This record gives sequence, C-alpha cells and structure tokens, in this order.
Amino acid sequence: MTGTHEFELVHDIDLAATPEQVWAAIATGPGVDAWFMGRNEIEPRVGGQTRMSMPGFDATATVTAYEPGRRFGYRSPAAEDGSFMAFEYLIEARDGGSTALRMVHSGILAGDWEDEYDALRKGNPLYLRSLAQYLEHFDGRTAVPVAAFGPQQSDQDAVWAAVTAALGLAKDVREGDEVRLRFGGEEIQGVVDTALEPSFLGVRTGDALLRFVGRNGFILTGHHIFADVDPAGTEQAWTAWLADIFA
Repeated sequence: MTGTHEFELVHDIDLAATPEQVWAAIATGPGVDAWFMGRNEIEPRVGGQTRMSMPGFDATATVTAYEPGRRFGYRSPAAEDGSFMAFEYLIEARDGGSTALRMVHSGILAGDWEDEYDALRKGNPLYLRSLAQYLEHFDGRTAVPVAAFGPQQSDQDAVWAAVTAALGLAKDVREGDEVRLRFGGEEIQGVVDTALEPSFLGVRTGDALLRFVGRNGFILTGHHIFADVDPAGTEQAWTAWLADIFA
C-alpha cells in the first residue's frame, strides 16, 4: 500500500533502575549510545537539537519536551513527502527504586509504509529490552557504539543461519543460551539476552551488548562495547567478521 500513514506506537516497560538512572540513559548522548542506535548528541533543552550518526547516515531532530526525571521528547523535521518521526518518553517512579517507562513513537510514514511500520512495531520493544539490559548490567559505564554492515544475502533465513552458527548456537535460539564466538583471534563468551527469529539477536558478554539486526537478507550490528576500544578499528573488525561468516 502506498501513500502516507499516520501512526502511533505505545510501549511500556518496567526497569530495575531509578528515574534518575533512566533519565540519564534516555536523555543524554552517552546514555543513548549505550542501548539505541549510532552515536548520539543531545542539547539539553526544549528547542535543542539531537543528532544520531551512523556510517553513511545522519539524523537530526528537535527536543520537544525536557522535564528531567519525568518527560523527554524529540521530533524529526518533515521530509518532502511529509513523513516524520517523534519520540516521547514518560518516566514514573515505582516502589523499591524501580521505574515504569512509556515510549510513544508517532509520526507519518510515506510510500510503501506497511513494511516500515511492521519493523518499527517489532523493533521498538527490542531496543527497550536493550535499555533494560544496559541499566541492569552496565549502568553508568560509557559505551562505544559499533555499526558494521554485512554483505547482502539471498534471504533472512540465510542470515540467521550464518549468524547463529558463528555464535555457536542452534538455529532455534532461546534466551539464556550460551554463546561462544571467535573474534580478533580470541574466544568471546556470552549469553543470549534477546531473540526474535529471524531479524534480531542480542548477546550480552562481560563488556558488551552485541546486537545483530537484519531484514530482507540485510545484516548489520548495533553493538555497544563497554571498554576502551578504537571505534573505527572495531567497526572495521566487525565488518570483516561479518564478511567472513558469509564467505
């Protein structure tokens, strides 16, 4: 179906973190780097600018809500076809030092919007799962975002089969499965924290949240490395790793 489509997606998650910890994770550049996409900068005021950078891609937006510990929002500029996206996060303190977080993702999609809408509907909860993993296991640590792209494959089943095999996993992955992979001449051990076959696989190691994301035979990483590594060199190494597993 073509044309434009107005949408609103609402996602709720309970987080084992204080409202202050959640705020730092969603409303600061270093916080967002630890669980979302790309490298991020946020100007801390209503009307301020946000920027997300990935290899070959930059996105800017304007801060629409900035109430520390309570509410944060931003909206992208409208494209020529009228499409735009807006995010709003609502924070509510709960007993025991935990927090309820609501993400409202809205906007207008254009063109063949149904596939993109389906990807957003499935993808948003997965990023919130990454946020929960970050707050539980790496809170306060600075992450190096690593976006690496693999070669196009015939379909997503081929991508899933290659990635799971390289991680020492069976194709029918379950959360909690142990992971072993060779990277940089060393063995990395971890555990599957999130799995949505055949498009998203999350692995937690002692110093990283590794994310493998794919659609339609396309594969990229959205890793968050909580260690002092060279960003460009690490992205090159993961690009080579992806090329190798599909060779």
